[in-house]
Amino acid sequence: MNPYALSMMVMSLGLGTTITFASSHWLYAWLGMEINMLAILPLMMQDQHPRAVEATTKYFLTQATAATLLLFSTMMNAWFTGSWDIQHHPNQLTMTAIFMSLGFKVGLAPMHFWVPEVMQGLNPYTGLVLATWQKLAPMVLIFQISQGMNYSLTIALGLLSALVGSWGALNQTQMRKILAYSSIAHMGWMIIVLKYAPHIMLLTLMIYITLTSVVFLAISVMDTMKLNTLAMAWAKNPMFQISIFISVLSLGGLPPLTGFVPKWLILQEMANQDLTVAATMMLMASVLSLYFYIRISYTTALTIPPNTVNTKTPWRMKTMSVAMPISVAVVLAAMMMPMTPALLAMVK
Repeated sequence: MNPYALSMMVMSLGLGTTITFASSHWLYAWLGMEINMLAILPLMMQDQHPRAVEATTKYFLTQATAATLLLFSTMMNAWFTGSWDIQHHPNQLTMTAIFMSLGFKVGLAPMHFWVPEVMQGLNPYTGLVLATWQKLAPMVLIFQISQGMNYSLTIALGLLSALVGSWGALNQTQMRKILAYSSIAHMGWMIIVLKYAPHIMLLTLMIYITLTSVVFLAISVMDTMKLNTLAMAWAKNPMFQISIFISVLSLGGLPPLTGFVPKWLILQEMANQDLTVAATMMLMASVLSLYFYIRISYTTALTIPPNTVNTKTPWRMKTMSVAMPISVAVVLAAMMMPMTPALLAMVK
């Protein structure tokens, strides 16, 4: 892509998210998310591959549907309440419709069907933007309306998302699809605690973005999109293999890595709210997801591939320009657990 066009698209992404962050009016928030959506479409099609075009078309149709539902819901909310203020939400019906439209945008089950198919057709860098940056604006709006939502609905959708994300990735061999289902599962963990402790949801979102960024950047540099090629990448760059190993175990929530912190806090909060059955089901879903995380870890670092493989030699690999961000993110993925009190104080 032309550097000037790329710069304009990136600045538009930042502008759309900033408008949504700063708005207290539903129309401005909707406008910011639309700018965000239109800015990422050229980035998704830049490879000019049929799969990329298909993924872009699916993404546009699903996001346009979610945007239409959001605009209709906010109009109905303004009709009932006489206000476009985001914080003004006395009508439960319209708040439920708004929440469902925002859940559509972030890929929350049962509106998750587009996430794996779209992610599979994208290059890792665009997939990283879709899995992290594109979730910021809808999640901030969900955070703002969290106290007006039905707690039974949030618990049901959180449980469903965690279970769907865990089950869906069990038989996947494509790294991008595994990360897509991982995103769906993590959305479930964020939503289920949203009503009772919104600050824990923000902390979970921050940690999820950090861990997912490591995996996407590492598989992009090593050009390994499948599990079988990931096993053969040890000879290319062992340090990147170690970074994936640490990050996926942290995504699985194994102590003492950073990913254990949000799951521990969420389960503790659910136990304090007497949601024992829901906490047990979330724990079972976490064990399911831990299976495919450990499978990636086993393939990455616990197997020795044959030396005669048809893989790229190190001197034919891409440049290591992302080595510094990966290094910083891996340190955060492995050693941020002692900083939990400071992180909680920051997001409260």
